[in-house]
Amino acid sequence: MSGHSKWSTIKRKKGALDAKRGKIFTKLNREITVAIKEGGTNPEANTRLKIAIQNAKGANMPKDNIDRAIKKASGDDADSYQELTYEGYGPHGIAIYVECTTDNQNRTVQNVRHAFTKHGGSLGTNGSLEFLFERKGSFQVAKPEGFEEDEFTLEVIDGGAEDLEVEEEYVTVTCAFEDFGKMQKKLDEMNVQVENAELQRVPANRLSLGDEEFVKVMKLIDALEDDDDVQKVFHNLEITEEQMELI
Repeated sequence: MSGHSKWSTIKRKKGALDAKRGKIFTKLNREITVAIKEGGTNPEANTRLKIAIQNAKGANMPKDNIDRAIKKASGDDADSYQELTYEGYGPHGIAIYVECTTDNQNRTVQNVRHAFTKHGGSLGTNGSLEFLFERKGSFQVAKPEGFEEDEFTLEVIDGGAEDLEVEEEYVTVTCAFEDFGKMQKKLDEMNVQVENAELQRVPANRLSLGDEEFVKVMKLIDALEDDDDVQKVFHNLEITEEQMELI
């Protein structure tokens, strides 16, 4: 699993998402808007919107907020966003891939470049990190009642699962990029509660750092994630449970 995925999981378990709930809702609103512009307002016919709504519910976004976001995105005064990606290196050679949704490209690139520069990194050219990351589908589901790992594993393999990570309350299923829709359909058929579904950029290999270096890199990653225009940050930093306690 990617460092980003594990980091997000640990943050949620520790309740850290509550402190940034406003920013999370902003990002979810933007994803709903982009999904509707791309494929319409019917989630059954628009897989991206269905997943966006599903993720919003998983983040405990109130139903009224979701409904307002859908209504606004489908109106004539809907915000207009474009999706951008930025690639660069953080301190100690950590590769960082940033996905953004913005209504002001100049502001976004300035903010992203400033974060890299301020925290000892450097922004690179698009495509410079493509060889380091592979696109994968990732589904985080709540453990169903009476969960049997062997039985569950056989079911999701049938849907294209390549990897399974079982934790105390959740199961993370990873699949190939091209099997994302197939996996989503399979989980729907299994009637399991999907907390979060996304296309991730999984690093081919990860780098381990000492504690001091780890904290320095995480300051850059946190600065990027705190930006409203940034939707996702992927990296190849290896994260241990012990190092998480340092944050």
